[in-house]
Amino acid sequence: MGPLAGIKIVEFTGIGPGPFCGMILADMGADVVRIDRPNSNDSEDYVAGMRSDILARGRRSISLDLKNPDDVETALKLVEQADGIIEGYRPGIMEKLGLGPDVCMARNEKLVFGRMTGWGQDGPMAMAAGHDINYIALTGTLHAIGTTDSGPVPPLNLVGDFGGGGMLLALGVVAALLEAKTSGKGQVVDAAMTDGASMLMGMMYTMFNRGVWNDERQTNMLDGGAPFYGCYECSDGKHIALGSIEPQFYALLLHHAGIEEEERAHQHDRSRWPDFKERLISIFKTKTRDEWCDIMETTDVCFAPVLSLEEAPKHAHNVARETFVERHGFVQPAPAPRFSRTESELTTAGSVPDEHRDEILADWLG
Repeated sequence: MGPLAGIKIVEFTGIGPGPFCGMILADMGADVVRIDRPNSNDSEDYVAGMRSDILARGRRSISLDLKNPDDVETALKLVEQADGIIEGYRPGIMEKLGLGPDVCMARNEKLVFGRMTGWGQDGPMAMAAGHDINYIALTGTLHAIGTTDSGPVPPLNLVGDFGGGGMLLALGVVAALLEAKTSGKGQVVDAAMTDGASMLMGMMYTMFNRGVWNDERQTNMLDGGAPFYGCYECSDGKHIALGSIEPQFYALLLHHAGIEEEERAHQHDRSRWPDFKERLISIFKTKTRDEWCDIMETTDVCFAPVLSLEEAPKHAHNVARETFVERHGFVQPAPAPRFSRTESELTTAGSVPDEHRDEILADWLG
């Protein structure tokens, strides 16, 4: 039983960051009921696709047509029994459906109403369409990621959708649930991906304010500019990652790479970074990735092989930690973080829309 056991959440179906938030809450033991749109597709391929959806794991599903007054009323009855809801529609959509915060919280004054959007519930861009890449572009995040030659490089959709969106919403909902236990009152949680991505850049803005970070890519310590913090190709075409920032770790890097000790004195001389980086490029191309692992892995160089999605679950450390687990016929990331007493768990695979209608109505509405 996870730490959120006994908490009831209604999730209005969405894509990406919304389901990720629902997954986090379900992994931690909350009873998350997902309201899906009506769907008549029962083909084997469709069902298999739903079962393999990691972001949909751990929840039960009921399909409701939210343009049908009777189904809206059913949704409101579920809301009456819930501790919180999460939704990721554009601003105003829930209100148009008759499921806005005022209506829902009139039915349930302790309700935590979790809302996630890209731009936020207000502001001049609030109603515009967008995706992760647009949200992180507006915050300075995307500009800071990339190379001199490439220009900005999208960091997948991890920063806006998942880190600055779904995870921030989960934190906000849990915080509001905790507060509601003492106040007896719910509240609206407005989680915007632009806000979340900006928060994730707090360290970079700190360094920028102090004059030790500038807007020119690959001239800073953490953006690939520093030779001791970056990725290098090996002789087999695979890559390794270095993070030898502290002087003692940098000294070990020099030692294991066969570089003379005198180089230590020049670690933070930025004028020397380009030439020294070229030197490291040449050195790392003399051995395979596995050969460099034999030399540097588990040392304090701050070293790791750059693993593919195929390789990562098989690495000895991830195997020992059970960072990835095989459940329901496929490998997937295990719940995180870990709790010493109220352990999170994987309960069910992704559900097919409306799969649990009778069960949900019986459990929640009697």
